[in-house]
Amino acid sequence: MINSLFHRLKRPLAAVFVGASTTFAFAPYELWPLAFISPALLLLLIHRQSAKQALWTGYAWGFGQFATGISWVHVSIDNFGGMPKIASLFLMTLLVGYLAVYSALFSWSLNRFFPNANRTRFLLAAPALWLIFDWLRGWVMTGFPWLWLGYSQIESPLANFAPIGGVELLTLLVMLSAAAIAYASLHRQWLTLIIPAVILATGFGLQSAQWVTPKPEDTTKVALIQGNIAQELKWQPSQRWPTIMKYTDLTRESWDADIIIWPEAAIPAFEFEIASFLRNLDAAARMNNSAVITGIVNQGEDKQFFNSILTLGQTQNGGYSYDMNLRYHKHHLLPFGEFVPFENILRPIAPFFNLPMSSFSRGDFIQPNIDANNKQMAPALCYEIIFNEQVRQNVNDETDYILTLSNDAWFGRSIGPLQHMEIARMRALELGKPVIRATNNGITAVTDHLGHITAQVPQFETAVLRAEITATEGATPYRQVGSWPLYLWVLLSLVVGWRLRN
Repeated sequence: MINSLFHRLKRPLAAVFVGASTTFAFAPYELWPLAFISPALLLLLIHRQSAKQALWTGYAWGFGQFATGISWVHVSIDNFGGMPKIASLFLMTLLVGYLAVYSALFSWSLNRFFPNANRTRFLLAAPALWLIFDWLRGWVMTGFPWLWLGYSQIESPLANFAPIGGVELLTLLVMLSAAAIAYASLHRQWLTLIIPAVILATGFGLQSAQWVTPKPEDTTKVALIQGNIAQELKWQPSQRWPTIMKYTDLTRESWDADIIIWPEAAIPAFEFEIASFLRNLDAAARMNNSAVITGIVNQGEDKQFFNSILTLGQTQNGGYSYDMNLRYHKHHLLPFGEFVPFENILRPIAPFFNLPMSSFSRGDFIQPNIDANNKQMAPALCYEIIFNEQVRQNVNDETDYILTLSNDAWFGRSIGPLQHMEIARMRALELGKPVIRATNNGITAVTDHLGHITAQVPQFETAVLRAEITATEGATPYRQVGSWPLYLWVLLSLVVGWRLRN
């Protein structure tokens, strides 16, 4: 009986460890070949399994991937949730268990509809189904498109495909390569390995492609203020003015910059509560021919709360006025952090679901660019930078830079902020626009239009990052077209694969 049980569990147990190894493909480890090897091993593990067996093996793989890959989420739950550790671990297990459903559905559907171990299964169906379930994970319940395999390739030759089809094209190419490796291993058809070889070689060749052109005459001096405010102190009433004055003092030393940027919710107060301070800051910025951008929280009509971005000083909007229509309001809200799904059920359960600012309202999906000192910036607040399509649609012909403000202090010294920066780099590469990323305690950095970090300051220090950024002209294919041709290919692959499945 014990031997029988072990025999049934050995593949799922192996899948847990294989899935966990995938985390090392992403920042901060960046062992990007593991992104090919891990899904290839999953395809071998579900070989000759029934659809039900494949479901559990795929679930185990996903559980291993997310238990390690998003372990940083538990830092915020444990440190700020106000619950016993056993309860925080239970919540984390629920989250990981939910995310593992998508790799389970991938494995089940592949074995259910494409059971034959032929080229059709591996080279058409597997990459297409993987992309479909990744898309679903990035959409269902507002989405969580973290750890898409394509992000792991930011330092690999495949990164050069990003301006053509975005991170989803990279994910598809990774899965196609993984499937080719699995097929070659299974059938000893080593010629199939020419597929990943050609993909990598093409990636190398694309290094010479110039989708956009830097404009050396169009540079901007920026100063990014990293306040390094402890999260547990930030919203205490006694810390309000010490926090505000810390940012003000660091700003006073940086008036020579064209644009000074504070991070997400840098001001621990509602905007209407500190209007006189903001008027004075606005006047000082104008006097120094500079602009100040800051994250701030707002209260609108009917007690609606918004996570917003405010621009002061040299803007097209004139002097400071309390006008909610002239703010960027965050659209993609963080589940549990900024809104609580099924809140009538969950809020009474634990203090974690009543964290400060956990009932925000959404801004529009597409909003005007932020104007600061005659520069146009496409904004993305914190979590929003992971939604590639939203960022793409907010970049227009007038956009100079992508701006993202964040506060990753919730996640301590975990790998979360490093993965977050990796994702921001991908947005720069996809859209051919430099990214400016201002955070409370890191990673505060600036990238060029190729996603290379050109300047950053150390994490967990009070610092000011000074940098010069060069704008670009032109548009990448991905910026112009988006991902829809990719999903046409996915649909065609499934139709052809279904007809040829036998």
